[in-house]
Amino acid sequence: MTLRSLSRRLKTDPVQPESTNIRLYRAVSWLICAEDQEKQPDLAFLTHWIAFNALYAQDAESDTPVAERDRFRAFIRKLAVHDEEDRIHHILWQKYSGPIRNLIANQFLYKPFWDHQRGLIRSWETGFRHSNAQAEGHLGQKRVPEFLEIVLDRLYTLRNQLMHGGATYRSSVNRTSVNTGYRVMQLLMPAFVDIMMRHPEEDWGEIHYPVVK
Repeated sequence: MTLRSLSRRLKTDPVQPESTNIRLYRAVSWLICAEDQEKQPDLAFLTHWIAFNALYAQDAESDTPVAERDRFRAFIRKLAVHDEEDRIHHILWQKYSGPIRNLIANQFLYKPFWDHQRGLIRSWETGFRHSNAQAEGHLGQKRVPEFLEIVLDRLYTLRNQLMHGGATYRSSVNRTSVNTGYRVMQLLMPAFVDIMMRHPEEDWGEIHYPVVK
């Protein structure tokens, strides 16, 4: 099923409850937009992240970066529970494990590296090595939620760099990171949407900016 046909289906035969259908419809609309940006990895990555936000963001009092990370970690764990076909595992381990490993090993996508540059923490190297070792352990033991959390944590730093003007458009400096990040999101997002469609009974939370009739 194409994204456009899926969008039509969500409109004519909506998933229940309505809040989940709205999440899916919004996410699919941004994935359609991302298809139009395929030759612009910076824009395609950001558009995929908007779609990701549409799936997991909740109407909550706290919008701090810590709360944001907590929300998408909780979302990831729900997805993993309902991933009966191991689609996420297939993407992470078999389809794209090499580039993802390189992504994790990139110090410029490790938030404490930048905290150190700002003088907020004394050192970052030990934590970075520990994080990389954890990722390898999760990969080896096929712990999907834990490994995916580390991957998305790195991509969240990339998202912040782009969204907050911390990178140049089409910069050669971060091309590998952007291209890999875009490809990872392009592979993961359809799986996320499909899992949610198959499990509307799960509590996916109150949506951000609900439709006011």
